[in-house]
Amino acid sequence: MSTQPFRVRFAPSPTGHLHLGSARTALYDFLIAQKTGGQFILRIEDTDKRRYVEGAEQEFFDCLKWLGIEWDEGPDVGGPYGPYRQSERKEIYQKYAEELIEKGHAYYCFCSPERLESVRKEQQSRKETMHYDGHCRNIPLAEAKERVSAGEKHVVRFKTPKEGSTTVTDLLRGDITIENRYLDDYILVKSDGWALYHLAAAVDDHLMKITHVIRSSEWLPTFPLHGLIHRAFGWEEPVWVHLSVFLKPSGKGKMSKREAADVMKDGHSIFIKDLEDLGYLPQAVVNWIALMGWSYDDHTEFFTMPDLIEKFSLEHLNPSPAAINFQKFDYFNGLHIRQLSDAEIAEKVLPFLLKAGIPAEVNTLVKIAPIIRERLSTLDDAVGLCDFFFQEVFPLLDDLLGKNMSREESLSVLEKSYEIIRSITPLTLDAAEPAMREYVEASGYSAGQVFGILRVAITGKKVSPPLFESMEILGADVVDERLKYAITLLK
Repeated sequence: MSTQPFRVRFAPSPTGHLHLGSARTALYDFLIAQKTGGQFILRIEDTDKRRYVEGAEQEFFDCLKWLGIEWDEGPDVGGPYGPYRQSERKEIYQKYAEELIEKGHAYYCFCSPERLESVRKEQQSRKETMHYDGHCRNIPLAEAKERVSAGEKHVVRFKTPKEGSTTVTDLLRGDITIENRYLDDYILVKSDGWALYHLAAAVDDHLMKITHVIRSSEWLPTFPLHGLIHRAFGWEEPVWVHLSVFLKPSGKGKMSKREAADVMKDGHSIFIKDLEDLGYLPQAVVNWIALMGWSYDDHTEFFTMPDLIEKFSLEHLNPSPAAINFQKFDYFNGLHIRQLSDAEIAEKVLPFLLKAGIPAEVNTLVKIAPIIRERLSTLDDAVGLCDFFFQEVFPLLDDLLGKNMSREESLSVLEKSYEIIRSITPLTLDAAEPAMREYVEASGYSAGQVFGILRVAITGKKVSPPLFESMEILGADVVDERLKYAITLLK
């Protein structure tokens, strides 16, 4: 890989939420810029006013910052090649469109929507691939300019070569060659004067000195056009990198925003804005999406952002589609949670407990953190693991019955356990566990039977964090009260 500083850009359209695929693109841009000592540019492609969503741009900013992705140039921080919103660059695009027209690489098209629809229907009837028929392609420039000056409605189309072939090169896929007769005369500038992506992105990438364009593979069908536009201007092309697509968790079909609701039903999301509320750490998101299309070697999976900056390279990208694996995501999240200190875990799980109506407080959570950290896949998991520390428990009678034990036997075990625990002062793990294991040995019951009854009585749950550690945190008074309640329930 070249050691030159890379200039890369992430150019989202504010037409919806930032999703996993776009976040991955931004991450790769950021990583390679950081690694090469280059610059990461954030550019907003907001000329599609019909699909514009209010607040989407700010959401992009917030989500990227949450992920730890910072940019060197952009709408909010400025830079030497601004403005960084395409809506503020209309005159620039018009200038370059006119240059293409003067050079004979583009032309004014005056076809009405009605005519274009008629042409499409004819092509459909002949089972042809739909394309512009070139009706205005050869209008003399002087005549076309007169019609434009007269106010006749028009668009600007690229004059695609109709003979020979065009070859463009993708870093991951190598040379891609297409016969020019299959290429359409794409619209570059709409009738309202706004440039479309094909022209605007090319102009911006050139003027902003972008060296590498990392983008979704959805642009592969028009990739030859983008190469031709650069060549028409006589510009050096950037290095093109088209990333793999994301497949549905089933591996069948491309993941789309339309499936977002189904994913959310399972407690997951493809939108970055949702992930914090679902209990995910930004460092886990970064780790997960980095590996969806890239690998360092055959075995390393855990990466922090500094690790990724050090080890990332474009050459290790994989163009093959990657299925979204939320189970893997949970796994990574658990790994990163376990890297946090007890105080950090306490601070991060507290909002989830409070949101659930549990009157938790940080000092106790710091004590709880060591016994739950291995059980957390998401921060939200703490709600079901910690609730009994902060609120009363009311175990079910049936749950207090030991496995294969009668009510009388279960009561006897609980009363004896109460006597033993009550005698331990202070109530600590180191004192309580040996004493109870000694009783198990003498009782003739299994540890599972005895501790199972005790666990339900104290925590209200059949499954909980480690029992004796929990008892120490709860304290003797709370444990005493809960055991007495359970005994009363069994009598």
